[in-house]
Amino acid sequence: MSVPSVYRAARAAAAGGPLEVVERVVSEPGRGQVRVAVEACGVCHSDSLFVEDLVPGVRFPVVPGHEIAGRIAELGPGTEDAWQVGDRVAVGWFGGSCGHCGPCRRGDFVVCANLKVPGWAYDGGYAQSVTVPADALARIPDALAAVDAAPMACAGVTTYNGLRRSAARPGDLVAVLGIGGLGHLGVQYAAAMGFETVAIARGAAKASFARELGAHHYVDSTADVSVADALQALGGARAVLATAASSEAITATVDGLGPRGELVVIGADAQALGISPNQLLMSGRVVRGHPSGTAQDVQDTLAFSALHGIRPMTETVPLDGAEEAYRKMLSGTARFRMVLTTG
Repeated sequence: MSVPSVYRAARAAAAGGPLEVVERVVSEPGRGQVRVAVEACGVCHSDSLFVEDLVPGVRFPVVPGHEIAGRIAELGPGTEDAWQVGDRVAVGWFGGSCGHCGPCRRGDFVVCANLKVPGWAYDGGYAQSVTVPADALARIPDALAAVDAAPMACAGVTTYNGLRRSAARPGDLVAVLGIGGLGHLGVQYAAAMGFETVAIARGAAKASFARELGAHHYVDSTADVSVADALQALGGARAVLATAASSEAITATVDGLGPRGELVVIGADAQALGISPNQLLMSGRVVRGHPSGTAQDVQDTLAFSALHGIRPMTETVPLDGAEEAYRKMLSGTARFRMVLTTG
């Protein structure tokens, strides 16, 4: 099979964009790397960290994209025992680890001190081709299409892992704050895991959608009854998965936790949480941030999603429309994940 000499990629030449599609020369993967022919790539809000130059170490031009689904097109040396050309694979926020820092030596790869995030450490998936470390690869089940698998590599694994690593067990009351790009998956996962699932969002009109996703209860955060009181009326939450990017909304859930309840924060906001020690001490409550997940976690997420029929709600746009898709994601009008396709 002949290897193409060039591929197309959407890049930001300077901070803030715009994203422009250019041609790049295909290079062979190095030792421990594989080249993936990209079929779909999700547009995640975290891509803005790199396009807008909001974190240290961004080098322009930037090709964003860390929700990648495709097929292995070429193997680098040292990868042949585990992978074959044609294997369907996904790559997420976890784009490889260094293997030698303290967290890596303890086996906690997702908090690697030198984490390789696609679009930051190397060119991401807004492209027809991407070269990645082999330890970033997750296998995609046959039952999942590429456009469904791609968002699962970040949005999916973050919500799935946040729930399965929480203190909650089947039958426990679990609340999901927000039913947008992350939360609409979180509600589906919570229900499939056997939790008594509460969806929390703004406005009574979203109640029917929450129930379609599998929620047993709906809490309107704009109602006269506070979110905390509503959760306590249901018995108090064993866990709250906070997907909304609002510190104010996250803070409002804390007093809705039951004894030894856990607030799992995955929605990013630069504002401080308004939580006092007194809210945590007497009931033994826990607040923790949750990062995404390793390649194995992504693979577990994909397998669970295939088994339970869980899919993201997506809007697909060809690679040429990367700038349009990125701006729509930033505006908050996407329902719910924008996905670029290369076919």
